[in-house]
Amino acid sequence: MTAIFPDVEKFKYIDPRQVEAYLLRHGWQQQQRQGDKAAIWTLDGFEILLPLKPEIIDFSRRMAEVVETLALAETRSQQSIWGDLITNAPNTTIQAVVTHIATPNAVNLSGDITMLGIVVDKLRPIHTELADRDYILALKAYQERLPVYCTGDLIKSNGIFILKNPHHFSLDDIE
Repeated sequence: MTAIFPDVEKFKYIDPRQVEAYLLRHGWQQQQRQGDKAAIWTLDGFEILLPLKPEIIDFSRRMAEVVETLALAETRSQQSIWGDLITNAPNTTIQAVVTHIATPNAVNLSGDITMLGIVVDKLRPIHTELADRDYILALKAYQERLPVYCTGDLIKSNGIFILKNPHHFSLDDIE
């Protein structure tokens, strides 16, 4: 079986430490460690060769194999597994609805907002900070329940998605 992702480059954004934590939480056992390069994990007849250094030339391909094996072992989709493991996705455009606006900063026109958007096939809360024109558009979108688009670097930290460096914030033209 081959990974469903023709573009294995997506897998370079999976942090091996995140995968190790995931494997431990799901009952996998580390059998062997090959220095700081790789580790072998097993569970119920399945074996994973986990690359530990993103600098390794075939890191993305190997991480795709990790996702493929986890999907088989857990009888889940590879997309769902990837969504659990992804730690960042640079230059990603999100379509979302603004669900919460924190009290704006008193000094300048900016503040934290929460959007509900689709990330790896699931609706998920996404936090970001906007300023000036983008913040005003977010207020309008929140008040009028209009969908928005925003591009930035999507990061997952402690299970929470954060959109860093937001730009191209705009209202979705639904007419």
